[in-house]
Amino acid sequence: MLHKLIDHSPDLKKLRDEGYEIKLQNNHVLISGIPYLNSSKQIKIGTLVAVLTISGNRSGKPNNHVAYFIGEQPCNNDGSIISALVHGQNKTVLAGGINVDRSFSNKPQGGYLDYYHKMSTYINIISGPAQSINSSITPKTFKLVESLDDNSELKYPDTNSSRAGVTYITEKLKKQRIGIIGIGGTGSYLLDFVSKCPVNEIRIFDNDEFLLHNAFRSPGVPEEDVFKETPKKTHYFQTIYSRMHNNIVVRDKFIIESNLSELQDLNFVFICIDKGGIKKSIIDYLSENRISFIDVGMGIELTPENSLIGMIRTTTSKNGFVDHIFSKGRISLADGDENDEYSQNIQIAELNALNAALAVIKWKKLCGFYYDAEKEKHSLFSIDDNTILNEDFET
Repeated sequence: MLHKLIDHSPDLKKLRDEGYEIKLQNNHVLISGIPYLNSSKQIKIGTLVAVLTISGNRSGKPNNHVAYFIGEQPCNNDGSIISALVHGQNKTVLAGGINVDRSFSNKPQGGYLDYYHKMSTYINIISGPAQSINSSITPKTFKLVESLDDNSELKYPDTNSSRAGVTYITEKLKKQRIGIIGIGGTGSYLLDFVSKCPVNEIRIFDNDEFLLHNAFRSPGVPEEDVFKETPKKTHYFQTIYSRMHNNIVVRDKFIIESNLSELQDLNFVFICIDKGGIKKSIIDYLSENRISFIDVGMGIELTPENSLIGMIRTTTSKNGFVDHIFSKGRISLADGDENDEYSQNIQIAELNALNAALAVIKWKKLCGFYYDAEKEKHSLFSIDDNTILNEDFET
């Protein structure tokens, strides 16, 4: 994919065609083999790094004028620092373990037009003094460099993380196999959020069909023909989210006692069902296998004033610890039934989305993506007064 990106990008292709050692890695452009002088007037070789902006199937305009460098501080031929490159001297870890030693800031009027403009400008400044001493050295080595695609779980590079400089944090989510039991309202939003993460696999369990009411409590807008075909929810959502994630695995089944073993190799499970009987069995199985999980739920009621009140629940088990769940009755184990004529089973898209968002935020806290100050294992969001109550703190 990355070689195709270079081929489709005139600026990147021009850098490669002119002989620069260009490599794309974790949404960054790296050009190695750049000669420069250090403070002792010795000729050294360094690597120039810049965040890659992507537009469609090609590079976009650089989002800023800052560049990074792997190597010592480039100097003039008298050993003084090149003032046009002074910015930051701190070592930094970028995406994919790209360790840079310093950053540069050189902004031409109007900014950089493209990556050829940006990278060649910096390279000329960096290499100029070294070439003035030895005219035979050049950054244009015509050496073939293999680009690295470390985001193979995703269909295309996560430039959102690289633009924000948090790709190395996002990498904490890698190599996980995530299960989502129940792909209805909250479960479908969970899939939406998790599919944007570089997890190894997303395994979705459900055996219901995607019907008209599902369109009003799940992300996106279905085409009208979907309701004529009535596909399984799992297949409907897999078709959509496989456009973004390479490994969404469908299980057209409800989890029951006889197939609990299909959860055994998962690293984390989101439980999004209201069937209490099987939920108890699922929780017991995950606990026995020390698999972390989050169970989500909401209780929405109609008031006499004809408005809705209720709470959204996020209950967490880390490494299968469940004492707080059973001793304090944190999860209802009664069988909810949306076909029960006495059950309202009210679900609203924004509440489903919020329920999923709170669950994903907690999962990411467990992964170290977000800082977890309280380490609560149970939280309730109250709709009417807009408050969150945290309970069951990790000791």
